[in-house]
Amino acid sequence: MPGYLPKVPGAVALDPTTQTIRKGEYLARAGDCVACHSNPGAPQFAGGRPMPTPFGNLYAPNITPDDENGIGKWTADDFYRMMHNGVSRDGTLMYPAMPFASYTKVTREDSDAIYAYLMSVPPVALKNKPHELRFPFNQRDLLIGWRTLYFKQGEFVPDKGKSAQWNRGAYLVEGLGHCAMCHTAINRLGGSKTSQEFEGGMIPNQNWYAPSLTSNREAGLGNWSIKDIKDLLQIGVSHRATVYGPMAEVVYNSLQYLSDEDVEAMAIYLKELPQRDSEPPPTSSARLVSPNVMELGRKIYAKQCFMCHGDEGKGFPPSYPPLAANQSITMSSPVNSIRMVLNGGYAPGTMKNPKPHGMPPFAHILNDEEVAAVVTYVRVAWENSGTPVTAAQISELRTLIPE
Repeated sequence: MPGYLPKVPGAVALDPTTQTIRKGEYLARAGDCVACHSNPGAPQFAGGRPMPTPFGNLYAPNITPDDENGIGKWTADDFYRMMHNGVSRDGTLMYPAMPFASYTKVTREDSDAIYAYLMSVPPVALKNKPHELRFPFNQRDLLIGWRTLYFKQGEFVPDKGKSAQWNRGAYLVEGLGHCAMCHTAINRLGGSKTSQEFEGGMIPNQNWYAPSLTSNREAGLGNWSIKDIKDLLQIGVSHRATVYGPMAEVVYNSLQYLSDEDVEAMAIYLKELPQRDSEPPPTSSARLVSPNVMELGRKIYAKQCFMCHGDEGKGFPPSYPPLAANQSITMSSPVNSIRMVLNGGYAPGTMKNPKPHGMPPFAHILNDEEVAAVVTYVRVAWENSGTPVTAAQISELRTLIPE
């Protein structure tokens, strides 16, 4: 396990139990367990956080070592069975909001370390909230069919044709990181196809688009440097882009705490993902925008945006990201660009970037036509290959975003 313990000169060697707990804490960070199992302001891992889905609300369970409400009576075997098979201690099939389809790849040794860490945190006597799913999705027997279609059980098997570093990155990305859970589109049953893995998709009920990692027209990383990928994952900003929205939370809760070696391994794996473009290439007709719309967008950009992003959209990276030649601006889905103009946002505050720069919201300043014009402008100016957006799209998204 490279890098899971800090190297402190002169430090006293830890006993095996403490070392296992420290390793488990590191792995729990890598798995971003705290993001779902902790409510803001409440004790960590006490559960109760609502997880909106297209089928109703799920509530993350208490995973502290409380005997009555948490996992205090669980054994390491019980915990591994949950991680590996998606089955709770009492035999209940788990809903796939728990990413057991990814966690099944976690080794028994790492599962035991995470279990040891969770058993070491303070127990919290907070009762679990029952799920609020609509019929028939509240019938757990249906999960048998879902598992048949979308769940392949099995620990990670290294690719002998790849380096140890690549395999470490694959293990983290495909397993604990469960990156495909957001970056792969899901269907009406909440399942995703392996053949479309990492090709991007809307994150249900969050109204954010997780871009394709296999297309250089979106967030494909084939032409990125390893350093830029590492910086984006671990720091939240790089000379190529900045993370916002759900990915900012992942960096804040999880990736910033990983070792440089592990982040580099993830970067190497992600850079080598096979390039697959499910979207047709943009056509020239997509760039035909009304001159009036372009002029309105240019004026708004000159008044509100150019001081940070520059006359030619080159920005001042890494503090202020570029808009020209930025795939995240020109993706087929404009939802993220619209959200940033409406709501603004901050990159995560990380150990290597504790005081990030942010973008102010403009929802209270610009109407739907003006937002559409400026988003259209940045998607097609400076030889960007995006498509125009409409005021109707802005209005729809404005009503969907929680206040």
